[in-house]
Amino acid sequence: MALTESRRAAPPVSPTCESAELWDAQADSLPVVRVALDALVTDDSPRLAGESEEHVQQLAQCVSPLPPIIVHRATSRVVDGAHRLLAARINGRTHIDVQYFDGTAAEAFLLAVNRNASHGLPLTRSDRNAAALRIMRSHPEWSDRMIATAAGLSPKTVGAIRRRSGDALLQLNVRIGRDGKSRVLDTAERRRLAGEYALAHPDASLREIAKESGLSLATARDVRKRVQKGTSPLLPARRGVTARAAQEPCEHEAAVTSFAMAETLHTLKRDPSVRLTDNGRFLLRLLDTNAVATNRWGELVDQIPPHWVGQVASAARECAAAWRHAAQQLEERARTVDEVRSAAPMDTVA
Repeated sequence: MALTESRRAAPPVSPTCESAELWDAQADSLPVVRVALDALVTDDSPRLAGESEEHVQQLAQCVSPLPPIIVHRATSRVVDGAHRLLAARINGRTHIDVQYFDGTAAEAFLLAVNRNASHGLPLTRSDRNAAALRIMRSHPEWSDRMIATAAGLSPKTVGAIRRRSGDALLQLNVRIGRDGKSRVLDTAERRRLAGEYALAHPDASLREIAKESGLSLATARDVRKRVQKGTSPLLPARRGVTARAAQEPCEHEAAVTSFAMAETLHTLKRDPSVRLTDNGRFLLRLLDTNAVATNRWGELVDQIPPHWVGQVASAARECAAAWRHAAQQLEERARTVDEVRSAAPMDTVA
């Protein structure tokens, strides 16, 4: 049921990779207003080929109410829900439920891409590639991983798009990662500085070394280990790019162990059937808590007091066993669902 329009504006969402997650978390408490279809604009969609007529027809036939669309308040442009708007027109409606987004046009586009990258009718690969380039141009200081998370691509793909662009403004030596920290791409000099600092301050913590050199904690640890062994803090020059990428700790620490898992988490967080139920939210919290990068696990393991390592190892095994059991149950259920899916198709929204 639509609410009467409120003067309370939606909290501004900052242009970070967590923007869509923040919006989803706040969406239930934000006002829903009735807006005339003719007052809305759909001319800045991340979909290169425009909206899908087939999907619009499917939505027009939906019996159950569709979620409110998201509209950029400053421009009246539809951020998420162009297919729903067109379906409303087909059904002869003159108004539609709207939740307003308050922010810049660049932030609105980020939210549009993030919302459409994996739910309902997902963006195509070409759509996501084009979106990544646009995000790159509006935020050239963002790391490849940060842009990849926003656009639903892999960091490797974003890096290739950046190189192919030929735009010098996009080839910054310092970029901002998902943690909000700046990272220097040319790490050779930073490794050298970190090595010198570690030698001069043998009792320095990893955070101190990282702060003085501009490296991540993972790379600072690698440098300190090399210095303690009496070897050069630099990676051997004879190593090729591939070998170096495989052996050097990641400069842009990921929030999850793999891009595939990141994609799954983002999709789940956008599904109302998951995020609007108590058990669904509990599942999301469990997955978020366990989605820890490999290098982050290394830090945790190193900092566990020696007299607790055995007990923590046992607890970790029990947790792993519980997740394995849950995975087996889900796989069995998936097989059952596959057998009946054709008889009970699931409606999607855009």
